[in-house]
Amino acid sequence: MDNQIAEDKKTDKKYIILFDGTCKLCNNVVKFITKNDSKRIFCFIPLESEKASEYLNRYNKKNVNKGSVLLIQEEKIYTKSNAVLHILKCLDGLWPVFYVFIIVPGFIRDPVYDIIAKYRYRWFGPSTGSPDYRSC
Repeated sequence: MDNQIAEDKKTDKKYIILFDGTCKLCNNVVKFITKNDSKRIFCFIPLESEKASEYLNRYNKKNVNKGSVLLIQEEKIYTKSNAVLHILKCLDGLWPVFYVFIIVPGFIRDPVYDIIAKYRYRWFGPSTGSPDYRSC
């Protein structure tokens, strides 16, 4: 286990994930993360909430696309593919292996992320009901 993650668990520090609460794909990803987060280091905030707005203002990310996932970890904020890779690095099982893709430059990774974000409603539809997540 990563030493920083072990330390954060001891101090009960949470890594905050901001996500689109109206997106079916996003809600399924939140469920996946929760299922693979036995250390319980992640908590979630829908981008549509007032609490998310406060974080976005705090980190000067006011014009964030609703299709973006953001990870706030140790006072740093990660967006798009960087956020996804940092999340995978902290999960159970073999998911941290995918962190190797961090060596691929963001200008190559992020367009793939942007395509998925752009078409997520068309491919997966909107979320029905209220999202189920571990709140911060």
